[in-house]
Amino acid sequence: MLGANVNGMFITLFHAMSSIRTFRPLTGETYATLSDEQVQDVDQFILRYTKLQDTMGSRLFPAILQYLTEQFEDRPMLDKLNRLEKLGFIDSVEKWQTVRSIRNKFAHDYPDDPDKNAAQLNLAFESVSDLYAMLSIVSTKLKAEYPVLELGKSLPVESFGFGADCD
Repeated sequence: MLGANVNGMFITLFHAMSSIRTFRPLTGETYATLSDEQVQDVDQFILRYTKLQDTMGSRLFPAILQYLTEQFEDRPMLDKLNRLEKLGFIDSVEKWQTVRSIRNKFAHDYPDDPDKNAAQLNLAFESVSDLYAMLSIVSTKLKAEYPVLELGKSLPVESFGFGADCD
């Protein structure tokens, strides 16, 4: 169930954020002195953030376009995003690209630059509200314009490799 999985992913991201709330925002100094448990909490946040953003871009957005019978499966991601913006499923392609850029920067670790790592994490913490807003827009629009659609049941998620065992 795609919709349920995406919502579940957001909930686990929220839980990961809750576990790090006591030492946010980060500075280079606090980042460099995180305990092993705090590092695990940060790693969990990064994993959940990345997984949610990836799933929205690679599964949710294409599923919406397919459901609407939009012929975008072979188009570049930017074309898909522009179409979703035009249809009102996202409010800003630029916001999505910013979130994607933040996600991509997690692939780079700067062990000798705790200030850079802390700044990157702080950007991600702040952008969680953008991810939530994007999910809210999708949910609201689908419920308003496609009331018979039940997320996760009516979207053709099987073709995207999403099963009940994904969380």
